Amino acid sequence: MRSDDSTVIRFLKDWTLPVSMGTGCLLYLIFAFTPQLESAAEFFDPIFDAILPMFMFLILFVTFCKVDFHKLRPVTWHFWVSMFQLLFIGLLMGLILGFSMKGDSLILMEAILMCVIAPCAAAAAVVTQKLGGSLEQMTTYTFISNFITAMMVPVCFPLIEKGTDMTFWAAFYKILYEVAIVLLVPMLLAYIVKHHAHRLHQKVISIKDLSYYLWGCSLMIVTGTTVKNIVHSNTTLTLLMAIAILGLMMCIVQFAVGRFIGHYFNHTQEAGQALGQKNTAFAIWMAYTYLNPLSSVGPGCYILWQNIVNSVEIWQHRRTNKG
Repeated sequence: MRSDDSTVIRFLKDWTLPVSMGTGCLLYLIFAFTPQLESAAEFFDPIFDAILPMFMFLILFVTFCKVDFHKLRPVTWHFWVSMFQLLFIGLLMGLILGFSMKGDSLILMEAILMCVIAPCAAAAAVVTQKLGGSLEQMTTYTFISNFITAMMVPVCFPLIEKGTDMTFWAAFYKILYEVAIVLLVPMLLAYIVKHHAHRLHQKVISIKDLSYYLWGCSLMIVTGTTVKNIVHSNTTLTLLMAIAILGLMMCIVQFAVGRFIGHYFNHTQEAGQALGQKNTAFAIWMAYTYLNPLSSVGPGCYILWQNIVNSVEIWQHRRTNKG
């Protein structure tokens, strides 16, 4: 292999996430602002909507194929990270209701809330594994975090948007159903393959970083969708910038607090990813469905910030291992 080819491949491995985001953004802009491609954009739009869940399913299936199911149990840092998330949600709800926020200020707070109340991303286990952390602890916390979200969303959202047509139990079961489809089905399938289809299991786990690169492909689609939401949002640039900056602040705070909690239990990396890396695609859907659609820009921008953090962490980990 030529040295130039090797350099390009190394760059793509080190910066897969920003390359995926940049590609998704560029492709959307090309299709959106090139009149000759309008019909092609309309053709591919529903296809990408259908492909994304398939990517997420495959990512989780491949990840769970590597899990030791006997080690899936709660640990101490799970409790403290969960408590911080609950306290943060309570603080934000107190500010929203206490000051009776409306208009742009409410949109800003909804955007921040979505960056906090969103569950831990299933892909956090993929990043944690690449950084040498515990896949089993992250997988366990993913279920805990999603259950917290499923409980808090039906309670919080009707209090914020009074016109939201959503009873507690209807919303609870709807979100819990979404979580079950995303998490339980690929986990069950992975368990069956691991214990009853050994040849297929070995083929899946033999492909190095398969789930990571599948995640990169899904990230490209999600980024394109986010750019689409921003381009078509009917608001001022000032508000969009404020949402983006607050999303960055939330990202830094949550990664930092998670790592601070984790270092007391010798699981700094796991706790940081658990609190900082969010299921932004799920958060965008929740915001767009139940709150002011503009609040979805918050988790949309969070995608950028959390994956910049992830890329830097992966780069530093690889440099340290080389050393």
